Order: sequence, then structure tokens, then C-alpha cells
Amino acid sequence: MFCWPTYLNACGADFSGRTGESHIPETHLIPLIMAAAAGDREDIKIYGSDYDTKDGTCVRDYIHTLDLASAHIKAMEIMLESENSLHEAINLGTKDGYTVREVIEMVKEVTGKDFKVVETDRRAGDPDKLIANNQKAKEVLGWEPRYSDLKTIVQSAWDYYPKAQEVRKTKTKK
Repeated sequence: MFCWPTYLNACGADFSGRTGESHIPETHLIPLIMAAAAGDREDIKIYGSDYDTKDGTCVRDYIHTLDLASAHIKAMEIMLESENSLHEAINLGTKDGYTVREVIEMVKEVTGKDFKVVETDRRAGDPDKLIANNQKAKEVLGWEPRYSDLKTIVQSAWDYYPKAQEVRKTKTKK
């Protein structure tokens, strides 16, 4: 069996601080909010507050990178042990999700920082909710997320944030 894990929003950092998110340009919500909390950007924008969700902001499923790694390892083990060639796409996620406002509030809680939040028009094509159904991952891989609660994700990302800034500086100098 060939297992092909798919996922939506990978985030968080290794608890030892060795690896984490660092993109140039940065486009991911959690690192962008961290930059606002650290004073490295003027504000964080909420693109739309009229979604059909509990607080009007869109909902996304965030999965910790350590949970992704463990699922990929399980998929590799199954592939190495299997003799058939069945291909399975397997969603990895929490089956829950958080609104943009919930993510912003968690970053404020974890960092102890307040920062400017600006509401603006929604982006064309953004759906109300994007959440992964992880039932097949449970059944086929015997996998469930362990580290993908929002506080753990945000805390690990915040702990890694200073190193991420150094990585960005190094990459932009080249």
C-alpha cells in the first residue's frame, strides 16, 4: 500500500528549538502574528469578518509539524511492509480547526503581548472553513495528532521565533 499523507496548515516547531517555520516572504498566519507580537511588523490583518463561523473569521485546521512527521513515519512503515500497490490519499489534521481570531488571541496569551489587529475585506475565494477529516489516518495508519492543540503549536512557534528571525536574516544576506 502506498500512503500519501496530505494536510492543510503545517505549523509549530521542534520542541528542542532546532527546526521550525521560516519563510521568505512569510505568508503563514501564525508566524505573521508572531511578528506582530514581537514588534517586527506594524499589525496583523484579518481578511474578512463576515464568514459563516462562530466569530466571523475563517476557520483553518492547523497541524503541528511533529504530528506530520509521525504520520509520515507510520506511512513509510506501512509502505515498506506492504506488497500490494494500492494508493491511499490520507488527510492529516485535527478535524477541528480554529478561527483567525482564536489564533490571534492565543498568540496574545502565549506571548503576553498586545498588538494592532486590522480588519479588512475578505480575500476572493477564501472559504469559510478548511478542516481535514482524519478518520482514514486513524484507520489506516493508527495515527492521531498529539501536539496539535493551538496552545502547544503557538508556544513552540514562539519559542522558535528568535531563531526563525536569524534564519531569515541569513537567507536574505545571500
